[in-house]
Amino acid sequence: MRVLFASAEAYPLVKTGGLGDVSGALPRALLELGIDTTLILPAYRQALAATAEKSVVAQVRTRDGVIGLIQGRMPDSGVPVWLVDAPALYDRAGSPYRDKAGHDWTDNAQRFGTFCHVAAALARGEVVSGWQADVVHANDWHTGLLPLLLAKQPGHRPATVFTIHNLAYQGLFPPSVLPLIDISDDLFVPEGVEFYGNVSFLKAGIRFSDRVTTVSPSYAREIMTPEFGCGLDGFLRHRSNDVSGILNGVDYDVWNPSHDKHLAAHFNADDLSGKRTCKLELQRELGLMVDSERPLIAWLSRITDQKMADVVYHALHMVLERDVQLALLGEGDPVLEAKLLDAVQHYKGRLAVRIGYEEPLAHRLLAGADLLLHPSRFEPCGLTPLYAMRYGTLPIVRPVGGLSDTIVDATEWTIRGGSATGFAFREATTSAMLGCLDRAIAFYARPTRWRKLQQRAISREFGWGDSARRYFAIYRSIASKAAVTDCGREAVISAFCHGVLQPQRQHEQCGMAPADNIIPMSRQVKEPSVSGRASGVDQGAR
Repeated sequence: MRVLFASAEAYPLVKTGGLGDVSGALPRALLELGIDTTLILPAYRQALAATAEKSVVAQVRTRDGVIGLIQGRMPDSGVPVWLVDAPALYDRAGSPYRDKAGHDWTDNAQRFGTFCHVAAALARGEVVSGWQADVVHANDWHTGLLPLLLAKQPGHRPATVFTIHNLAYQGLFPPSVLPLIDISDDLFVPEGVEFYGNVSFLKAGIRFSDRVTTVSPSYAREIMTPEFGCGLDGFLRHRSNDVSGILNGVDYDVWNPSHDKHLAAHFNADDLSGKRTCKLELQRELGLMVDSERPLIAWLSRITDQKMADVVYHALHMVLERDVQLALLGEGDPVLEAKLLDAVQHYKGRLAVRIGYEEPLAHRLLAGADLLLHPSRFEPCGLTPLYAMRYGTLPIVRPVGGLSDTIVDATEWTIRGGSATGFAFREATTSAMLGCLDRAIAFYARPTRWRKLQQRAISREFGWGDSARRYFAIYRSIASKAAVTDCGREAVISAFCHGVLQPQRQHEQCGMAPADNIIPMSRQVKEPSVSGRASGVDQGAR
């Protein structure tokens, strides 16, 4: 079986968040199962620089001119990779989605639309002689047009899987982009790509793929409800038989304190002495008071409503009144960023704030901290708490989405049963979060019990093996059934879109700021943002 794995980012070539981690690790896990898997992503400047064994293998004529296809390998794993080389679209300073000032690229629809067109032609066998995909695995809104392009092409086509890493990032653009992305006007209908007057790349992926997956079982159930469905819950309920939740895995070759190249000292569940060294070095690096006994809390997160950044900032003085240290690494809301940076002046030696994302510092934070503060209004998977557990840093979470599948709250019952791995609170409020923090601090004050809880968290296994096998099972189930045309679901989808099955329109909250082409639930009933912005930062997995 031959799989083309399409993504907007993949570690270590380029990463803004969890999507990059998944796209770097899952293709390798599939290869280890004997599945012929090749990754494809845009040839960003940093991706080109990092790719090994590069060579130009083909050129593709598109409405944007001649685009090169570069063959290479991932520098760490050797996984085969193709880079879609269009310098006018991808060779830019900044992130894959934004410029250096943090503004979304105004031509993101064209950038990722072109990427999808080239990937579709490659998958159909039209670009590289003798190479055609059996299955195309598309990821998040950036690749949402790919299942559509394959479904609408006459003749035999590869089967398609579309993975939703974060439903709130939908890739919304005004209908004026249709000619720029070479999508016909007749698809701008409710049973096509139209979503409240906009073009939705994400909806296209959900609508036209053979199977839809999300990044945890609980999130797969949640997105079919008005609270978490971001306006697409009715559409997803209609496709519920085709939706699966597969938990993201952890690449323990990258996230492992026993051999992490970014750490001052190594440690494991049997010998945690190196963690104390990491804590002292981290305190020095961040300008915190050097004190091995004071609880050090890491907050490694996007600074957004989804991650309850407003609640954390509101509670900041109350958190630091508890004689703890807090170290933040993240980016997001510019107003909150500025406020957090200003707060450092008032809590010198106790609060450290680094705006942005630095991979080595993220490793050092998780190794040196005692607790990870990771509150969320919704959480598709939550990879950072899984990383934290392997480093003996116990997570404080709200059990939504993937966090309810992975973190076991430390209660007397779970402690006696030997299953506790962290701390959880139910309500998305300051008081609930602080109450949970107090429980964690009280537990920290009991070193013997704390050490046992650390060891239990470190021993939990979330490797990619199981999840890769689940994806393989999906690939096998659809590869032999790839349709010649897209007629199989037309009648019922048409009925759904024309009112026989009405989508839920009672939305109250989505927990996201109205930027980055995220649709807050409070705005979904009327007019979602038409800014043309479609940031992919984090994709919800971190």
